[in-house]
Amino acid sequence: MNFAAQFFYSAYQGDGPPRQVGFSDSEEYDPFWQSEEERIGASKKDSSQGGGQCYKDVSNGCPARRPTPIHPERLKDFGEEEYLNGDVKTWETRVVKHPESQLTATSTPKPIKKRGSESTATPKTPPEYLRFEDISAAAFKLQSGVQKTPCTYSRLSKQYGMEIFLKKEHLHYTGSVKERGVLYLLTSLRQEQQRKGVIVATDNNFSMAVSHHSMELRIPVFVIVPVNSSPARLRMYRDYGAMVISYGSTAHDSQNHARHLAKENSYLYLEEDDSAAYLAGLGTVGMEIYEQVPKLDAVIVPAGGNCGLLAGTAKAIKHLNSHISVIGVEPEAYPLLQQSLKNDSPVKELCNTPNRKLYGDLVDPPLGHHAFQLAKKLVDKVISVREEDALVAMLRFQEYERSTVDTDGALGLAAISAGLVPELQNKRVAVVVSSANMELGLVRQCVERALVLDEQVGRFTVELGDWPGDMAKLLEVLAREDARLLSVSQRRNNDRVDLFKAQVECVVETRDKSQSAKLRSTLSERYPTLRWLER
Repeated sequence: MNFAAQFFYSAYQGDGPPRQVGFSDSEEYDPFWQSEEERIGASKKDSSQGGGQCYKDVSNGCPARRPTPIHPERLKDFGEEEYLNGDVKTWETRVVKHPESQLTATSTPKPIKKRGSESTATPKTPPEYLRFEDISAAAFKLQSGVQKTPCTYSRLSKQYGMEIFLKKEHLHYTGSVKERGVLYLLTSLRQEQQRKGVIVATDNNFSMAVSHHSMELRIPVFVIVPVNSSPARLRMYRDYGAMVISYGSTAHDSQNHARHLAKENSYLYLEEDDSAAYLAGLGTVGMEIYEQVPKLDAVIVPAGGNCGLLAGTAKAIKHLNSHISVIGVEPEAYPLLQQSLKNDSPVKELCNTPNRKLYGDLVDPPLGHHAFQLAKKLVDKVISVREEDALVAMLRFQEYERSTVDTDGALGLAAISAGLVPELQNKRVAVVVSSANMELGLVRQCVERALVLDEQVGRFTVELGDWPGDMAKLLEVLAREDARLLSVSQRRNNDRVDLFKAQVECVVETRDKSQSAKLRSTLSERYPTLRWLER
C-alpha cells in the first residue's frame, strides 16, 4: 500500500470518532473537490471573517480539525491499490454544503460514462479469403520454381484494330498455367505430408503439373488413370517422375481407387479446387501482366472449370488498378460461370455434353464457392464463344504466332476474332494464353476443320460430261483462279447422275475468303450443277 493509501486509511478506520490528523490551522487548505470559482469565493469569505475557522468532522458529524487534503493523483493511485489488493476500503466524496463535506463508505465505484462517449458495437467484417498480400507472397516464393513468361505484342493487333499483348503461359515446362498454383500449393504443405506423398486421379493439366513439381520438390507422387488413357499421356507422366497406375474403365473408378489408396497409405489426395494457396499462385499472372504492359485497358482470361485463373488474376489486377477491365471467356457448349451468375450461386454441373477432347480441362473441375464469389465481385464481363471460333483462333496462333495452343488457350483470342468485345477497339488488351496440351492427332483434326471454317479449304461437287477433255477444262479453271487442288475423286454410274455424265468431287485450297468467294462465282457461271458442301 502506498503512502497516500496508508495515510488515508489510518485517518478514517474504526467505529469511533476519527483521530486528529492532518495539518495545522496555519497551513493553507484547498479542497480538491471544489471548483475554481468555489475556491476563490471561499478564500474571500475567509479573509473577511478572519482565519481559524472550525470545520465539522466529515465522517460522523462531530467537530474536528480540517480534513486532510488528498491530491487527485494520489487518490487515483489509491483506487488502483484497491483493485490490485482487494483489502483496501474506498470512500466516496460528496459535497453537502460549503465548506462542509461528508465521506461515506461504499462499494467499488462504477466507471462513469460521459455523455456522447458511448460507442456502438460495429460488426467485424470477415477476413478476405484471398488477399493481394497472399498473391504477392506467392510471387516471391515462385521466383525460383516457375519462369516469368513473356507478354509480347501480337501481329494480330492490326487485323483486329486493337493493341493485343499475349501472356504466353503455355510456355511453362508442362505447357500450362496451372504450374503456378500447383507449385505454391505443394510448397504450402507440411513437411510431414510432403514426406508421405500425394496422389492424383485426373488426366489433365493439373495432374501433369503436380507430377512435375512434386518430383522437383522430392515429394512422392502417384497418378491413377483409366486403362484406356492415351499412351502418349502416360509416357509424359512417367517422364515427369510419377508412379502411374492404370485402374478402372472410367475416371470415376480411378478417383475412387485413388481415395482408397490415400486413406490406406496416408497420402494426400489432390484435386483441383479453389483453395487460397492455389488461387494465390494463379493470381501471380495478373501481377506480371500489370508489370509487363503499361497503360493497360483490359485483360481477357479463360474462364472454365473452377475459374481459379480468372478469380486470381482479377484479384491481382483490380487491386493494382481498379479501372482495368477483366473479361472472362468460356465455351458456349459449357457456360458454367454464366449460368452460376444468373442463379447467384455456383452451379456444379450443367446438362450440356461438351466435347471432352476439346474442353476436358474446362469441364472436369467443378466451380468452387470462393472462386465464384471473387469472380462475381471482380470480373466485369463474362462471354461465351462457339467451338468454331475457338478452332479458328487456334489456326490464327499457328499462322501469326507460330505456336500451337489448345482450345483452352485460344479462348481469349477467339472472343476477339469473333467480334464479341467491340468496346475494346483501339485499346491495349492483354490476352492470357493458358495452355497448349493437345495430342498431335487431335491438333491435326482441329487445324483441318479450322481451315474449312475459315474458308481457306473448300469442297464442292460438279457434274461433268463423259467426254475427253472435260476434266482438263475444270482443272484449267482452278489453275486460272490460283486455287490449289488438294484432292479429286470421280464417280460413274451413280443413280443421281445421267448415264453419260460423272460426278466429280474436289477439295481446293485458297488464300483467304475473298479468293474463295471469287472462285465460287466463276465456277457457278460455268457449271450449273455446282454444289458446295457446307462446313
